[in-house]
Formats: sequence, C-alpha cells, structure tokens
Amino acid sequence: MLGRMEQQAHFITLSTPDLGAARAFYRDGLGWTPLLDVPGEIIFFQIAPGLVLGLFDTAKFVADLQGRPNDGRLGGLTLSQNVPTPTDVDATVKRAVEAGGRLVKSPQTAAFGGYHGHVADPNGVVWEICHNPGWRVDETGRVHLEPIADTP
Repeated sequence: MLGRMEQQAHFITLSTPDLGAARAFYRDGLGWTPLLDVPGEIIFFQIAPGLVLGLFDTAKFVADLQGRPNDGRLGGLTLSQNVPTPTDVDATVKRAVEAGGRLVKSPQTAAFGGYHGHVADPNGVVWEICHNPGWRVDETGRVHLEPIADTP
C-alpha cells in the first residue's frame, strides 16, 4: 500500500523545562545510561530495541517545531515499565523519588491484579512502575498480555 506508515515508532521525544533535573531523574533515579547527551539541548536514552526516548530542552523543542510556547506542554501521558517483582516496584519508585521525582501513587495492588506505583519525573511525566505477571515479550519481540486470574 503506497504511503502507508509502518506501525512503529523510533523516537519518543518529550519537552523538558529542566534538562538537568530530568538528567538526574533518569540517569541517577532510574539508573539509565545515556545514548547521547548534548548539555543544554537534549539527552537520549535507548529504551528498547530500535526505540529511543529523547528529553529535549523546552525552548529548543518549541523552536524546532517553529511553534508557540504552549506547543512545549505535556499532558495526558504516562509511560510504563514492567519490572520482575513487586519488590522491584518498591525499590524503583523509592530510588526515583530520591532522585527528584514526585510520588504520585504509592506502590500497591493494581486493579488489573498486578502491583504498581506512579512517580512523576521533574517535568511532570508520570511513570508507572509495574509488576504485571500477565505481560511478556517473546523471542521475536512481540508483546503478549494475558489476563491475570481473579481480575474483575
């Protein structure tokens, strides 16, 4: 089909009003290693095969869009990471808060039957740190979401 866009993304770029605080949260709080760090402009983290998260200084983000200041605002967005155990949820949320994140929701049993907590990065981006035993990725990279027993 001509002109059809593949069902994939390679970059997720977030407008970042305080790049230094974001760097500390992701590097020190989440323990991530930057793929590329351009001080005062942008920092990239590879977050999956072929997928990069970019944190772009808001003023430069808006200029790149040739937009208006409101074009740099974020809203209605969560990012999520599945971790192996509920204990990992607790530890990751704690470390993220210690690195400048804001606790949004303390770790607890989730409505879907797993265990999760929510923490906002210094830009207000909310991360769900989750243990979902029904989630897995097979050897081809395909995601499988299985219902968890006793989930309403």
